[in-house]
Amino acid sequence: MQYLLNKHHKAACEVCPSLKQKRVTVHCLRHTMAMDLLQQSVRRSVIALRLGHESVETTEIYVEATLAMKEEALEKATPRPGRPGRFKQTDELLDFLNSL
Repeated sequence: MQYLLNKHHKAACEVCPSLKQKRVTVHCLRHTMAMDLLQQSVRRSVIALRLGHESVETTEIYVEATLAMKEEALEKATPRPGRPGRFKQTDELLDFLNSL
């Protein structure tokens, strides 16, 4: 499995050179899958079964990581300057959205 992962990592690095600095492991893929499932509101018991955890408590690590990431993101967010009020879209914004 690691051989295949290394092979595809090498190919991906040719397209995206910044991946060369990333360490990609099978455990990293498992963790990513668990985080994705958690963010899609999949029950922790289902995630635990998918990962092969004997106990749901082991899966709690991912829940704590998600909460910590949300808290960190909120701390980085700063209120936009200006006074609060009702949003009024511009013609440019509407043109852009209609072009999608």
